[in-house]
Amino acid sequence: MYRALWRSPLRCIVSSSLSSKLRPTLSRGRGRSGIDGCSCSRSFTTLIGNDFIRCQYESTRKILEEQIVDALRSGERPGASALLSKLIHGNNSLSADDFHGILKYCARSPDPVFVMETYSVMCKKDISLDSRSLLFIVQALCNGGHLDKASEFIQALGENDSISPLLPVYNYFLGACVKTRNGNYANRCLELMDQRRVGKNEITYAALLKLAVLQRNLPSVNEILKHYVDHYSLSILSLRKFIWSFTRLGDLKSAYELLQHMVALASRGELFVKFKSGKLHSTRLDIPIPSSSGQTGSEKEVAFRGGVNNDHGGKSTLVCKSSDQQSNGIESSSKVVLPKGHSNIPATRILRWSFNDVIHACGQSKNSELAEQLMLQMQKLGLPPSSHTYDGFIRAVAFPGAYEYGMALLKVMQQQNLKPYNSTLATVSAYCSKAFQVDLAEHLLDQISECSYAYPFNNLLAACDSLDQPERAVRVLARMKQLNLRPDMRTYELLFSLFGNVNAPYEEGNMLSQVDCCKRINAIEMDMVRNGLQHSPISTRNVLRALGAEGMVNEMIRHLQRAENMYLETPTYNIVLQSLLEANETNMVIKIFKRMKACGYPADAATYNIMIDCCSIIHSYKSACALVSMMIRDGFSPKAVTFTALMKILLNDENFEEALNLLDQAASEDIHLDVLSYNTILRKAFEKGMIDVIEYIVEQMHREKVNPDPSTCHFVFNCYVEKGYHTTAIEALNVLSLRMLNEEVKESLQEKKTELEENFVMSEDPEAEIKIIELFRDSEEHLAAALLNLRWCSMLGVRIIWSEDQSPWAKGLSNKYG
Repeated sequence: MYRALWRSPLRCIVSSSLSSKLRPTLSRGRGRSGIDGCSCSRSFTTLIGNDFIRCQYESTRKILEEQIVDALRSGERPGASALLSKLIHGNNSLSADDFHGILKYCARSPDPVFVMETYSVMCKKDISLDSRSLLFIVQALCNGGHLDKASEFIQALGENDSISPLLPVYNYFLGACVKTRNGNYANRCLELMDQRRVGKNEITYAALLKLAVLQRNLPSVNEILKHYVDHYSLSILSLRKFIWSFTRLGDLKSAYELLQHMVALASRGELFVKFKSGKLHSTRLDIPIPSSSGQTGSEKEVAFRGGVNNDHGGKSTLVCKSSDQQSNGIESSSKVVLPKGHSNIPATRILRWSFNDVIHACGQSKNSELAEQLMLQMQKLGLPPSSHTYDGFIRAVAFPGAYEYGMALLKVMQQQNLKPYNSTLATVSAYCSKAFQVDLAEHLLDQISECSYAYPFNNLLAACDSLDQPERAVRVLARMKQLNLRPDMRTYELLFSLFGNVNAPYEEGNMLSQVDCCKRINAIEMDMVRNGLQHSPISTRNVLRALGAEGMVNEMIRHLQRAENMYLETPTYNIVLQSLLEANETNMVIKIFKRMKACGYPADAATYNIMIDCCSIIHSYKSACALVSMMIRDGFSPKAVTFTALMKILLNDENFEEALNLLDQAASEDIHLDVLSYNTILRKAFEKGMIDVIEYIVEQMHREKVNPDPSTCHFVFNCYVEKGYHTTAIEALNVLSLRMLNEEVKESLQEKKTELEENFVMSEDPEAEIKIIELFRDSEEHLAAALLNLRWCSMLGVRIIWSEDQSPWAKGLSNKYG
């Protein structure tokens, strides 16, 4: 093999020598063939000998270089080092060009260790680096993650007058700083560029833009644009980079202005872009901008660290403002269209990409007006929207309250034979879930082929939790498992809420449901640990709430004790206190409250109200008053629930007078009591048969515009019945049933009176009551209860009153207590 490779270049040299030198010599003087033949033989031998030796050296070096690369590629590092030593020993005519293959491979691998070994060997042999060698070494160090060594290498070489890194080396190093998000080394590089007056070109500005975006530094982008337009004229390729930067930093105003400038350039045919090797390249000559003698590192600090945001001026007429200066209304652009017959594919792609960037930024800021304006402009320009365009557009215009628009846009995409992105389907599904359109949301999630984020599934799980649909939630979890989607903390928080309890709130917990509840919680916790997650405050509260709802007091206390090892919040303690109170564990409530205060957790209004309610169970009005005093001292004003708890304590002691005084005090302090507060008094008055208190409370509710509920009707009606006032009881039930209706129904009551009487109240249809019960399913429970009461009154043979003014009972209460 060596022999074949050695002979191949020799034949080329002999062939060229014979044609250029040997043939003319042989054509002279045939009579002197002996002497001339000898001379020709010596000349040929000398020529061939020199070429032969040179070819042998070159071939040997080339073979060794290839063998070194093969050894590195196969992982034989000691063999590569040995071959490298063989390459340099006994050969004094080596140059940097002989190491290009090795350095290039180390740059691409990357192999920073061997590249430095090669560089060390070159230094020992006093082989000077050329520009390519220097670039390969820096690339190997940067790609290998050794920015510190690359920075030291560039700085050390710059101190040597024999060679200094060129602009491509600095640009590559800046690009590596962008990939690693390392601003410190980028600053050092910029300082070196300024000191050595290397200058900048368009690649330099592109790297600075990316670094400014990664650092979320909008003033730097503005300053870079200012400096760029002072030295370059904007092209659509450079505009694309600045538009991308502004959109990533949320400056819609500047991005929109640059986009319109790009459209104007494209309409004039000023494109300067082409495809080369599958990538877009500018056709303009990129001449580096020399560093001016007056420019120092201060300009770099301003441009890079964003110290100042100056107005743009100089040579460019384009003015771009920061996001702080943008206004809500954006003026529509002039209607520019691309020239007819224009088919420059690179320019079209760049325009669409920039439109997509701005539309996606509109999606981030929910600027639907600008997004719609840009979509219309794309249509006028003849730029068909892509799936990526619709992905950003849907985020901008399909808000949770307008999920129908998102579904309509998906249909438009289907008509245009555009396949929606998985992210598009996830966005619309999330909007549907927030609007409780769970069927649509689940249908869209079933179409997703790949998903790396759990938020659309979490939104659907949250809707299932609100609508009490655990069966659907099981299907959602199965879909997540099918997609190999890892649950996040929000997922587990919702799972504890969905599956933590078994019977509650429909039935009280029993032994079977409590065992099942523990199994569910343990299974969810084990899966959470497998995914490397720990309980959050929300998940802890959901677990405690589930255990409390099932009546598992001891298990709830154990979970609380384990959770106390991490930081807890006051709402967590409130859940435990409320669950213990509902289980009549008053001693434990007091104990937990004291421990909470001792641990330094501040009590809030809900905590004090729970403790005051606890005082109603232990019949301690004095303790309740002390808690109210602490509550006010901590800055919490008593609310309706506070007065209700206090009145409950007084009523348990049959102190109706003080309870009614509290009722009047709440009214004087503009505290609007709800129907539960009034029902608390009505219940006790009904138990004691105190009709005068019943009538006073009913009139007080009417005067405060508090609508009664079915419990109110029950207490009032039965109190009259037990006292033997049957006619009054039916009339009171009739009037209270009308007062249960909301204002909208009351306004149209006289118009619908005949319809309600025929279809519900006086109907002889055996299905009439079933029709009334159907109203409960439509969340019109008060209307359904009122119609059932009125139907019962009608069945007793009493004429139905459709206006309170027709009721003597209502007039009597108004005159008595009004």
